[in-house]
Amino acid sequence: MRFYKSLLLALNMLTHSKLRSWLTIIGIVIGIAAVIAIVSISSGAQNEMRDRFASFEADIITVSPGFSRAMGFRGGPGGHPGGSSSSSADQDPLTNKDVLAMKNIPNIKYILGMVSGRAEIKYLGSSGESSIKGVDTSVWKDFTTDELESGRLLMKGDKYAVVLGYRQANTFFEKPVQINRQITIEGKIFKVVGIFKEGEDDNAVIIPLETARDILEDIDTKELSSITIKVDDMEKIETTIADIEKKLMLTRGILQDSKKDFSVSSMTSMREDISETMNTMAIFLGAIAAISLVVGAVGISNTMFTSVLEKTKEIGIMKAIGAKNRDIMIIFLLNAGMIGLVGGIGGVIVGSVASGSVGALVSSEGGMMRMFSSTSLSIELLVAAFLFSIAIGLIAGAIPAYRASRLKPVDALRYE
Repeated sequence: MRFYKSLLLALNMLTHSKLRSWLTIIGIVIGIAAVIAIVSISSGAQNEMRDRFASFEADIITVSPGFSRAMGFRGGPGGHPGGSSSSSADQDPLTNKDVLAMKNIPNIKYILGMVSGRAEIKYLGSSGESSIKGVDTSVWKDFTTDELESGRLLMKGDKYAVVLGYRQANTFFEKPVQINRQITIEGKIFKVVGIFKEGEDDNAVIIPLETARDILEDIDTKELSSITIKVDDMEKIETTIADIEKKLMLTRGILQDSKKDFSVSSMTSMREDISETMNTMAIFLGAIAAISLVVGAVGISNTMFTSVLEKTKEIGIMKAIGAKNRDIMIIFLLNAGMIGLVGGIGGVIVGSVASGSVGALVSSEGGMMRMFSSTSLSIELLVAAFLFSIAIGLIAGAIPAYRASRLKPVDALRYE
């Protein structure tokens, strides 16, 4: 039997079992679409993370209160750490004394102390509560890599000056804030001296360290929320971290590692941890999506077994007029492959639309969610998913096709 005749017979089988075939195809579409969406979104997030961390200098170390990994370091060397800690009321906070203790450690170039908290901000009758950060203006310029849209950075000698993030300046208040305008923070009047570019530290409210200590109620005059350190030699960063831990344990009177009330981490270790976490999440979500493909494969097998039963008499007739086992097997394999083909086309379309929709949906979000706004939808991914869908159809239809090809003509003709 010629191939094109086998193809026509397989197509005829598909079109004459519309409901059953399309229910099976929908299962394949869902599975392929889920895999494409998850892989493209996770790959895009990884690329976005690499791009963000590429702009961060790897020579940064962060010291945070509480014995936990200092995460949430927004902006890295930009000097905007938002580090969360597990410090409790009975633990000593970081202070200026800790900064002084670390200044003599080899390989340390700059040390930046910072405080953070929430405060009420007013501008032209509009007000709201926002997170503010106080930085040591004498060294902040040596840490920040965020670019300004207008104005300048904080300088040594500034007291009531503030640098705002793009979103903070343009959407937080009813009217956009301009350079050299005045805003009120906790009753104190500040002059806006700089505004970051969009996409940098969008929600930033950066003021001088001493001024922040003065207006934030829960911050003592010598207390620090975190300490950021820039090293001279990145190759010695692990040694420097060990030296910092030893020095702080000594000056803070800590004798055992289990009693540590501070955490020391580097951007390199944080990048590795986040990358590993995202890879694990992508594998986990991909495995969940693969379940849909398994269900779809089972559906194809069920559809093919049913087709074999329905076409038993026709199989007997074809064999009686000269069709070989190979011809019968090819017909049923082509039918299964067509189901995978149609499911693959639908899955590629739905998956592409879904990944783009998710990216657009989270693009307006802030924080870590913005990392998922960029999707990586490659031709290789789409082709691989499409071919995988066809392969699933052929594999799932192999056993039913084989059983159909092994039917004896006499038994098939007598089947009711």
